[in-house]
Amino acid sequence: MNNGRNDSLRIEKDYLGEMRVPKGAYYGVQTARAVENFPISGQTSQLVFTMSIVQIKKAAAMVNVELGCLDSKIGNMIILACDRILNGEFQNQFLVDVYQAGAGTSHHMNVNEVIANIAIEMLGGTKGDYSVVHPNDHVNYGQSTNDVYPTAMRIAALQSSKKLIKNLYALTETFSQKAKAFDSIVKSGRTHLQDAVPIRVGQEFSGYAVSLFKAARGIERAGESLKDLGIGGSAVGTGINTHPEYAGKVVGKLRKMTNLDIRESKNRFESMQSNAPFVEFSGALRTLSVELTRIANDLRLMSSGPNTGLAEIDLPAVQPGSSIMPGKVNPVIPEMMNMVCFSVIGNDASITLAAQAGQFELNVMMPVIQYKLLDSALILTNAVKVFNEKCVSGITVNAAKCQDYAMRSLGIVTILNPIIGYSKASEVVKESVKTGKSVKEIIHQRGLLSVEQLDQILSPISMTELRAKEVSV
Repeated sequence: MNNGRNDSLRIEKDYLGEMRVPKGAYYGVQTARAVENFPISGQTSQLVFTMSIVQIKKAAAMVNVELGCLDSKIGNMIILACDRILNGEFQNQFLVDVYQAGAGTSHHMNVNEVIANIAIEMLGGTKGDYSVVHPNDHVNYGQSTNDVYPTAMRIAALQSSKKLIKNLYALTETFSQKAKAFDSIVKSGRTHLQDAVPIRVGQEFSGYAVSLFKAARGIERAGESLKDLGIGGSAVGTGINTHPEYAGKVVGKLRKMTNLDIRESKNRFESMQSNAPFVEFSGALRTLSVELTRIANDLRLMSSGPNTGLAEIDLPAVQPGSSIMPGKVNPVIPEMMNMVCFSVIGNDASITLAAQAGQFELNVMMPVIQYKLLDSALILTNAVKVFNEKCVSGITVNAAKCQDYAMRSLGIVTILNPIIGYSKASEVVKESVKTGKSVKEIIHQRGLLSVEQLDQILSPISMTELRAKEVSV
């Protein structure tokens, strides 16, 4: 934090005593204490979250000036300080570790102190002279960590979800396009990883598209509960030390700033006590992760080979796959997707545990909920984009291999059940497994059906569609 020279430090005080702070720092004593107290992970809160707090600070200052609760000279400097931060300045001043004081007081005060010292400097004062602009009395007027922090969490989550949903719909569209492109290619279906009745590759991919579309809609629905903001509840939800018009006006300002369809909570006590909206949103991300993992695993299996696996599809080769085996190419993008999804599911477990750990008017575990939730949104947003652009969009199908598997699958005998009966069909399968002969060959040898009838019944495309009528024997 400093080079050890006394002239590079300033002394700040709080009710616990004095603390040395680097002279050039825009943060203050409470931030310095938090940095000293919590050298835990080296990870700080995501920028989107910090900027959400700054937006709340700006909105609060604007409203408090309008309502006559805050001196206009001080308030306008706070607004300008917030604008400078929102425009990208001072981002290296937010230092508090993710694993910090309960409820996020340390990070919240980090923001308050930075805004105060920027405002002090713009007014011609010296950083740390809080008689000019005070981080608590002025920047935090009418606010509490207890309503600011969960409000910022909601705004940050909603903002983060926009790009994720956009990328997810793009991936859904790519799968839909592949479904159309591969619609004429028949392959063997597989259940229990064993041969099943034929299916078209396009049909398989259409299932992936719909699964992801539903997951995207689930995320959108989960976001609805995040739109209720408890700002104005102050310390415990009663709105102590706030103007009667404060909460509604702040939400209005934030709606314009963020371009989000956010609204004033109908019950600020619930908004402060309960973290259920974050559990719901995380649950939607978990559901997406489950679907993405399943789909990525299917792609890995279908592309296995090239000579000793299924080799039904080819994934784009993006990098060499081995440090020792020449020419090896691995399904690295689906593998990455798996790891991202596992992390999101782990984050969801942390969020669930933290959300139930609240007591009475506050959940002190909000910092870990915030960090894990935004981490999940970020890595899914990026992973979905990469999965789409570097994997799914470039998938090709080995049509001949798929056709061969379809016709060699023991599952095709299922279509003969209504014609020769389940028992005879079972005998055909048993003989095929024993002798290695094809189902078609055995049925013809047994005289169960003619070649013409078999060709009609076992037509590849017809085996993947509903039949208007059965072939007569």
